[in-house]
Amino acid sequence: MITLLQAATASQPSMWPTIIMMVVLFAIIYFFMIRPQQKKQKEIQKFRDSLTVGKEVITIGGLHGTIKNLTDTTVTLKVATGVDLVFERSAISPAGTTMEQQA
Repeated sequence: MITLLQAATASQPSMWPTIIMMVVLFAIIYFFMIRPQQKKQKEIQKFRDSLTVGKEVITIGGLHGTIKNLTDTTVTLKVATGVDLVFERSAISPAGTTMEQQA
């Protein structure tokens, strides 16, 4: 009877390979998915914080305009003569700007 219990406890697999695999999987997900997304979000926020009056921008809806007024949360765009539209800062897309415009 004692030999059966010893054989049963000796044949149980270790949990270490499973734990190591979980850690490796999390590291892969972090470095290939989470970290690049966080970096991209920081760059977008930096762009939106650097907006200035007179800069030509594109909204996420594709509307082109020139910044006429800025507040902490909104941007007023001049899209045509006599036409001013107010947008949230988050609606300004960094994808439509060139490196010269960002500088």
